Amino acid sequence: MMHQDHLRNLLEGVRSGEVAIDAALDRMSHLPFEDLGFAKLDHHRALRHGLTEVIFGKGKTAAQISEIAGRLLAKSDNLLITRATEAIAGDLKARYPEAEFFPASGAVRVWRDRTIRGKGKLAVVCAGTSDIPVAEEAQVTAEVMGNEVDAIHDIGVAGIHRLIANSERLMAARVIVVCAGMEGALPSAVGGMVSAPVIAVPTSVGYGASFQGLAALLGMLNSCASNVTVVNIDNGFGAGYVASLINRL
Repeated sequence: MMHQDHLRNLLEGVRSGEVAIDAALDRMSHLPFEDLGFAKLDHHRALRHGLTEVIFGKGKTAAQISEIAGRLLAKSDNLLITRATEAIAGDLKARYPEAEFFPASGAVRVWRDRTIRGKGKLAVVCAGTSDIPVAEEAQVTAEVMGNEVDAIHDIGVAGIHRLIANSERLMAARVIVVCAGMEGALPSAVGGMVSAPVIAVPTSVGYGASFQGLAALLGMLNSCASNVTVVNIDNGFGAGYVASLINRL
């Protein structure tokens, strides 16, 4: 738990005028965590980043996830778990009936506060149907962080007319997440059409020479579209999170 003496001294400093309000907010953003033994929960992450700590489900037991989720929801309206199994999702839904499970991506969310905090619409695009699981993770993340998301699927460069047909929707977005496997060309094509930031997500979709997404990653890193930046392979969560932060600026 947070150190009460630390917080009391800080608040006394604000009351006396010795500590400015902005300085106090800065210090509070680094207050201690809650120690569960197997996990240390950062309850002040929402103050720093705009979203409570997210649970990475892979490698954790159902009991561990359940305990962490309960502690986080005691202090926050929203919760996001990534890479969860169906069994873990079922356990959480039994405790929290409002919990939603997205089987394609393995995401679970409790979305009680649906306030829109983004300054504009955020688009999540994928090149092919096989990329939808990664795009879904990005979409769920961005939505639970308070964004209106326009999901556009299956508009890869193998049928470039599909991309052109969605140009108005893309240009209406303030930030765009683009998920693609194979050669990873779609983010460059999108980046050349819009002025908004484009966050490229290489997916591990493709034949042997795609090297489980490495070819797409290298292609995106070498994009000649200057508004394209890249996250790790299959990291829909990271793309959705960063896109949300950009959309609040």
